Amino acid sequence: MKMFVFIDASNLWAAQKAKSRFFDYEKLRKFIKEKFNGSSVEVFYYSAYPADGTRNYSLDGKHKFFTFLKKRLGFTVRKKELKRIPIIINNGQIIEEKGNMDVEMTIDAVHYIKEYDTAVLFTGDSDFLALVTYLKNPKNGGKKVYIFSSRNNISEELRTGGDGYFDVLDIKEDIWGRELKYRAEKVR
Repeated sequence: MKMFVFIDASNLWAAQKAKSRFFDYEKLRKFIKEKFNGSSVEVFYYSAYPADGTRNYSLDGKHKFFTFLKKRLGFTVRKKELKRIPIIINNGQIIEEKGNMDVEMTIDAVHYIKEYDTAVLFTGDSDFLALVTYLKNPKNGGKKVYIFSSRNNISEELRTGGDGYFDVLDIKEDIWGRELKYRAEKVR
């Protein structure tokens, strides 16, 4: 059974914060392959990142991580810079950042539909229910679709819409990597 895994990185951030650990994506791919007896597992990773100069820290680590996923683990990495939108408020202007990757994830899932038997979605967004319904439809190949998210970030529609739901915080196998450490605030 050939499996394609679609990881919505921003959606899983809440689970990583709750666990205080990053995912170990090599272990995660192995876990998925064993859990579903997959013959092969292709992984797509979706992430938006801050524009250079918008943070008081270096973004080199984020870009090195994308390279690690792509070159070392063989993932397909889809990334884009966060869009910065000025919002006018009563006392001035703030900048809101948006980096939704739902469309890119959906396009890949539909584009490659003939290449896999099972889709595994790492997301909790209810917007993906339409994609799940499409993939499961017998007219489109009747794919099996499994959802992985966490209780603190899953919509009820998506939790019940696939062929199975798994809370990453409850997985007993070791899929976790290094400890999550927060940056110290710089004193100005």
